[in-house]
Amino acid sequence: MGERGSSLLAKLVLILSFAVVALGSNTVTNLKAFYLVQQWLGSYCNQADTKCCYPPSGKPSPDFTIDGLWPYSGDGNFAYNCGDDNYDVGRDELRKSWPSFTCPQIGRKFWVHEWNKHGTCTKSILGEIPYLEAALNLKKQANIYQALAKAGITPGNKFYSLKDIKRALARSIGFHPWVRCNHNAQGHSQIWQVSFCADKTGTHLIECPFIPAGRNDCASHIQLPPYY
Repeated sequence: MGERGSSLLAKLVLILSFAVVALGSNTVTNLKAFYLVQQWLGSYCNQADTKCCYPPSGKPSPDFTIDGLWPYSGDGNFAYNCGDDNYDVGRDELRKSWPSFTCPQIGRKFWVHEWNKHGTCTKSILGEIPYLEAALNLKKQANIYQALAKAGITPGNKFYSLKDIKRALARSIGFHPWVRCNHNAQGHSQIWQVSFCADKTGTHLIECPFIPAGRNDCASHIQLPPYY
C-alpha cells in the first residue's frame, strides 16, 4: 500500500472518532503469530437457511475475502474481545477485499467488529490503521483464488481432493494452509475458510505454529461452489 493509501486511511480514521476504551485483561502478552483468515463467501451463502445480500458497491468479482486477522498466543488460544475502540473507517480496498454479505448489510461495522474482537488484543503492536493495512497486505501475499486456479481448481459443482487443494496452496504461496469446511444445503462438504499465518509484526507469512484440534472439518473430497 503506498503512502497515498496509508495517508487516506489515516485521515479517515482520525476525522471520525477518538473515543477509546481501555484494553481488557485478554490482551495478548505472548503473541506467537497472526492468522489471516480468508473465506469463500459462496460457501457461506449457500448454507441452509442462510440469506446473503451484496455489498452497497454491488456484486464483487469472485475471490476469497478477508474474514479477520486473529492474534494467536502460546497457550493455544486466539485472543478476542480485549476492548472497544469506537471509530469507523471507509476505504475502497477494504470494501473489495473485506466485504460483508450479511442481511441486512452491516458495511463498515464488519471491520469495526473485527478490530474490536481481535485487533484490540494486540493494539500495542498494531494500531487501528496498521492492523487494517496488515490484513490487506497479507492477502496480497496469500492469493488463494489465484493459487487454486493455477492448479485447475475452479468454482463449480466438481469435487476436489482436499490433499490436492492443500498441495496447490502450499506450492503457490509457499506455506501450508489451515483449511476449514462447512456444508451446503444439500449436505456436501465445501471449502469455507483458508488461513495462513504471519509473523508477530503482521508483515511476512510464516508456517502456522498451531492448528486447533477438532477444527479440520473437511471430507476427503470437497467442493469449491460457485460464487454467490
